[in-house]
Amino acid sequence: MKKIKQVKMESTRSFSELVLELVASADEVVSLAKDSEIDTEVLSEFAIYIEKLSPILDTLREDKIIMDTPSIRSAIGSLEAELQRARNCIVNRNSCSNDHRFDVIQQLTHDLGRSLGLLLFATIGVSLDLKDKLGILHKELMNAKFDHSYCCSSSESTREIVEEIMNEEQIYREKEEIMIIEREDVALQLKYGNDDEFKNSLLGLEIMIRDKIVDCEWITDEGIIPILFNRMGSSKCIDRLSIIKVLRSIAHENPRTKEKMADINSLTTLVKSLARDEMERREAVGLLMDLSQLSSVRRRVGRIQGCIIMLVAILNGSDPISSNDAGKLLAGLSCNTQNALLMAEAGYFHPLIQHLKEGSEMSKILMATALSRMVLTEKSRASLGEDGAIQPLIIMFKTGKLEAKLSALNALQNLSLTTKNISYIVDSGVLPPLLQLLFSVTSSLMSLREPASAILATISCSDSVLEHRDLPDQLLSLVNLSSPKIKCNILLALNNILSQPGAAEVTSKTTQNGAMQLLIPLINETDTKIRVAALDLLFTISNNVSIEESYLPNIVNIISSSSSEAEKAAAIGLLSNIPLSDKKATDILKGMNLLPMLVSLIGSLRSSSSTTTAQCLEESIASVFIRFTLPSDKKLQVYAAEMGVIPILIKILSHGSIKAKSRAATSLTQLSQNTLSSKRVRNLRWGYCVPTPTADGFCEIHSGYCSVKGNFCLVKAGAIPLLIRILEGDEREADETVLKTIATLLQDEIWEDGSNFIAKISSGVEAVIRVLEVGSVKAKETALWILDRVLRIEEFRSKYGGSTQVLLIDLAHKGEPSLRPLVANILMQLELLQDQSSYF
Repeated sequence: MKKIKQVKMESTRSFSELVLELVASADEVVSLAKDSEIDTEVLSEFAIYIEKLSPILDTLREDKIIMDTPSIRSAIGSLEAELQRARNCIVNRNSCSNDHRFDVIQQLTHDLGRSLGLLLFATIGVSLDLKDKLGILHKELMNAKFDHSYCCSSSESTREIVEEIMNEEQIYREKEEIMIIEREDVALQLKYGNDDEFKNSLLGLEIMIRDKIVDCEWITDEGIIPILFNRMGSSKCIDRLSIIKVLRSIAHENPRTKEKMADINSLTTLVKSLARDEMERREAVGLLMDLSQLSSVRRRVGRIQGCIIMLVAILNGSDPISSNDAGKLLAGLSCNTQNALLMAEAGYFHPLIQHLKEGSEMSKILMATALSRMVLTEKSRASLGEDGAIQPLIIMFKTGKLEAKLSALNALQNLSLTTKNISYIVDSGVLPPLLQLLFSVTSSLMSLREPASAILATISCSDSVLEHRDLPDQLLSLVNLSSPKIKCNILLALNNILSQPGAAEVTSKTTQNGAMQLLIPLINETDTKIRVAALDLLFTISNNVSIEESYLPNIVNIISSSSSEAEKAAAIGLLSNIPLSDKKATDILKGMNLLPMLVSLIGSLRSSSSTTTAQCLEESIASVFIRFTLPSDKKLQVYAAEMGVIPILIKILSHGSIKAKSRAATSLTQLSQNTLSSKRVRNLRWGYCVPTPTADGFCEIHSGYCSVKGNFCLVKAGAIPLLIRILEGDEREADETVLKTIATLLQDEIWEDGSNFIAKISSGVEAVIRVLEVGSVKAKETALWILDRVLRIEEFRSKYGGSTQVLLIDLAHKGEPSLRPLVANILMQLELLQDQSSYF
């Protein structure tokens, strides 16, 4: 009855009046606490807490936009009741013992904190600053502790103690009634409130959970968990982070509620938060980790689309808290093989490797089979090798049953595609059982031969394979006994082995044992891959080896008709290996119009070919051109010029690889060697260096009228500036051939005009001098020969002598012995060395 009257009185007062009276009560309690002569230190500390309340309440009273709601009035009433309790306790402080006064003051402080918490979540629309102040004071009151030593030592009668306790019980009962009303308000606002009401009720719920005002039964009866998940799943929800935090609090304080969060819809809603901002993601992965203690959650969450991919991304992310929780969650989920496979597809391979090492036989087969089918990056393959995936696969291959062997081999084949893993596979001792398998005639093992041969093809590039000296001959014996795919793999393996830098002795032995005769027929195979593999292998072992004439038309036919540029490159490469002295092969190739075919092919390369294929083709074609420009056959040189070879050679000098440039320079050297002789034989149709009415044709080096086709003049072809540019570059492989080409302009009859021409070109002489610093011994020899001729001219001795002499003296003292006579000649020209010097 008393409470009903109080509620009616409060309803007649304005909100401002209620708060004002509350401030007055707080001030009165502070004054009483400070004036107390008993428990002075405890009450002084208590007064400090209450003093902080008045300015906050004043700010609340002055806020014009605050909503006057029953919840706020109820919270203010609760605060008023607690302050009244505090007043009565201080006034009647002599009516209880030391310990009891201490307990009452500490409990009063905590109860005031709870009441302030009710006010905190009941206020709607107030400023964030005021909210923060309310929240800070609420935490201080809830965490306040007082020292027993502060309490006084007076005693009181039993009757007064009993009265005080009864008085407190009455207040608790009244407070409990208020709390029931507040819980109902929270539930209603969560269900039906607008955004602001929902946000405030969410805060109130969090406080009630923390202060244990609500329990699992109330949360379940009110349907709080589905309400929160439904609100979180709304596309308009802006409080997802707060909702997840509350859900985590519910799960932590009431573990039985986790079952209510384990349905697939709730988990799906939660998983979506993994893709949002950092704080929401952190709380979501934390809640999922908490829930994963339930087997039902572990079963369901892995099936939610994108969940494991996002967890792996979080694991590899920069947030250490989220990463740690994601790792724990993934560890819990990885017991399921399907989850482990999903993790592997997302790039997290540790669970898959663990299943390979410790799983059941079927689990291992499942992992290996999946691994064989995965599209892996170079980094992923290397990571799998480093983390230990290869050894369990080797064990499966060596000791498992047929299905295990097959899945392991296919997985190893995938992993062997990265160079880093090859050493792991070779070092595991896999080569002998692989060979044994390839030679096996057991029908049940036939299905294993193809992946075994594929692995052999990839690991054969390891130099440790060369230790097995008989391996090439063993593989050759299998070539004609195998299926097309295995045959192709064996050819690839052989080429990898025999093309290694240290394989010269093994290659020679293989050739002597009849490898050419065994492999040449394979160029007639209908399978393109086998033809290309055979041509590549023949190129590797056929250096300076003649090919039977009957097979030359087949090779040329491949060049003219194949749609594979890789096959064309392999065929041209094989032809480039035929000895230049094989005149009959040259005649056959000329008769089959190989040269115009190659000119046409190289002319179309840059617009249609990949860089690697174009480079390979260009280098092989440049090598074949050397055969058709030999200086010993002037008619063949004329034929080459008429077919348009020289412009192609110039193009290669400008844009080709360094190896192609070197080979092009060799052809130009051979042509230029006959430029002078063509001048003397005027009546031959291939050589013209005779006076003509065209002034543009006059050549300042050859002192006649030159042309590109007529007498292969390097000057008219525009080759010299391009040759100088190669010498100025950073690659040194072409230096010697380029200098030999330049040297053809300094033959005895024309050395003076040639020297003038080279000196006239920008950086011409400087580029030759530079080779003396950076070139090979052979290149330095040719550079010194050229420099000797150039410096015979007084003008150039003056111009270049001073800057060259330091370099020449250094070569004389520190250079190779073969260079010293050449250096001595130049130093004598520069008058830096007497003729009779015996130093050299």
